[in-house]
Amino acid sequence: MAQYLMSVLTDSTELATDAEAAAIDAFNAGELQAKGHWVFANGLAAPSSATVVDARGGEPVFTDGPYVETKEFMIGFWIIEAADLDVALRLAALGSKACNRRIELRPILGPAE
Repeated sequence: MAQYLMSVLTDSTELATDAEAAAIDAFNAGELQAKGHWVFANGLAAPSSATVVDARGGEPVFTDGPYVETKEFMIGFWIIEAADLDVALRLAALGSKACNRRIELRPILGPAE
């Protein structure tokens, strides 16, 4: 089974509503965990809490705030396992519906890739 990252995208720093949180919990339990797709998932703090670390030039440089200024940002994610892209796309669609936000789906590269 391949692994995929499902990034939850939003343009607001508002947390999930009670109804969205309940739908996410139901999706996690009923669709991902019960059917063997679950690897890991979590929410993320607001972009304003980010620190960018750049040690490419020797000494690390620490910069407060997000790497890019944008209207949308990643507010959470799932790492799932799926037999193929079609299954992963179906799960991403269900996840998008559950959290009421857009999802970016990407395959996770294996060691040889």
